[in-house]
Amino acid sequence: MSDTRQSLSDLAALAGGEAPAPAPAASADEGAGAPPPPPQIEAVLREQQLDAYGRAYATGRRKDAVARVWLKPGSGKITVNGRDQTVYFARPTLRLVINQVFDVAERQGQYDVVCTVTGGGLSGQAGAVKHGISQALTRYEPALRTAVKRAGFLTRDPRVVERKKYGRAKARRSFQFSKR
Repeated sequence: MSDTRQSLSDLAALAGGEAPAPAPAASADEGAGAPPPPPQIEAVLREQQLDAYGRAYATGRRKDAVARVWLKPGSGKITVNGRDQTVYFARPTLRLVINQVFDVAERQGQYDVVCTVTGGGLSGQAGAVKHGISQALTRYEPALRTAVKRAGFLTRDPRVVERKKYGRAKARRSFQFSKR
C-alpha cells in the first residue's frame, strides 16, 4: 500500500504555483488508486436583510399557525401578541421550544423579539414562532445560517392534521361496531 496523504508543505507548494512531488505509483493490487479530492467550494455568505427600523423580519409556519416575527438587538425580551412570552406560553416546554434557536446559535439574551401569531393551537404557535425566529436570525446574522440549518430549524415542518373522511368518525377512526 502506498501512502498518498498530502502535507501542509504540499499545500504551500500548490499555493506558490509549484508542482508537489509526485506520489509513488500504485501497485497492480490497488487498482486505479484514490480518486482526486473534490474541489473546495466557498460558502456564499448571504446579505443582511433589515427594514427601515433596523429589524429583521420573517414569517414562521407550523400546522395551521402563522407567526410574523421582528428581531432586533436588545436584552432578550420576547413579546408574543403584545404579551410577554411567560404569560402567552405558560407551559415551560413551549418557552423552551422558542428559545432553542438562541441556544443553538449561542445568542441567549442578545435579541429582542416581537411577534404576532394567528391560527392553530399553542403548540403549533410555538413551533411557528421558533421557525420565524430562526429565519429572522439568519437574515440579521447570515453567518449563523449553517448552525441553525444544521439543527433543522429553517425547514418548515410539513405535518398537518389529516382531513376527516366520510363514513368515518375521524380521519381514520371507524364508528364503534355493534354486533346486535
